[in-house]
Amino acid sequence: MQLHDLILRQQARWKFSVGLISLVLLVACFFSLAVGEIFIWPWSPDGGLEQQLLLQLRMPRLLAALAIGASLAASGAVLQVLLGNPLAEPGVLGISGGASLALVVLLFALPFVPNPMITMLAAMLGALCFTLILVGLSRRRKVSTARLLLIGVALGILSGAVVTWAFYFSDDLNLRQLMYWLMGSVGGVNWSQLSLLVLVLPVLAWLCSQGKKLDLLMLGEGQAKQLGLDVAAFRWRLILIVSLLVGASVALGGVIGFIGLVVPHLLRLALGTENRFLLPLAAMCGALLLAIADTLSRVILPSAELPVGVVITSIGAPIFIWMLLRSQLD
Repeated sequence: MQLHDLILRQQARWKFSVGLISLVLLVACFFSLAVGEIFIWPWSPDGGLEQQLLLQLRMPRLLAALAIGASLAASGAVLQVLLGNPLAEPGVLGISGGASLALVVLLFALPFVPNPMITMLAAMLGALCFTLILVGLSRRRKVSTARLLLIGVALGILSGAVVTWAFYFSDDLNLRQLMYWLMGSVGGVNWSQLSLLVLVLPVLAWLCSQGKKLDLLMLGEGQAKQLGLDVAAFRWRLILIVSLLVGASVALGGVIGFIGLVVPHLLRLALGTENRFLLPLAAMCGALLLAIADTLSRVILPSAELPVGVVITSIGAPIFIWMLLRSQLD
């Protein structure tokens, strides 16, 4: 009975956390839509200008921030299980860098501006290539978790260097302006780009429903196979899903790091490692964090807007250093 009571108490903590984060997320969405140079009540905008600001600027960027934050946090939680590394994250491991590199190559190769689906496909392929490299290396016993992390960081630095060189030698003003976007920004998102969410949201919902299988995978491949899990097929599905979500996130908002690292890791420290609860809660917390960061990026400076990636990095980098200092890397 004591074990049963402990399990019920733990589940109650997860459910309470989900309810609390849901409430905070609603408040954050309200402030994201309301605050700015002009304060707007989201349910009753006064005049055509306020209605246009709300529907054409603030609402698309809020939806993009929610989708990107949820996708990155859930992807980070899955990568930490898939690679067996508590410091795994799309930005730190260079997966986001692979997506941005593929986008830049696409813009140089095509003389026209590609539509959102083409940009997401290119970003997904770039993310998939880098994910396959890391997963392939992680399955080799000679590669420790610390070395794998360093390889991911090196891949991210390499992709960043190639992107920087491409922008430096480019005469196209659009590509130079894209550099600001690659720092992480949802300011230019419009409703046509949000058509990507038709694909992203069902995929994200499916990923958040795979917590029980991830719990089996955490037991080890042998035990998971004995319990009926097709480990190889499940791993490949996770790789494709993570690559799609990261690629779509980069296509919408550029490279935004640390969400996939900080959110699931802190949730594990605070609440536990049950992925069936962790994945949906991580998605909600990631959406909340990016929505708050985007709101702050708009209001910190009175006459300018900071890239949201800079705000997230300013928050996440000190936490990442603290996590490195307290972790025992092999």
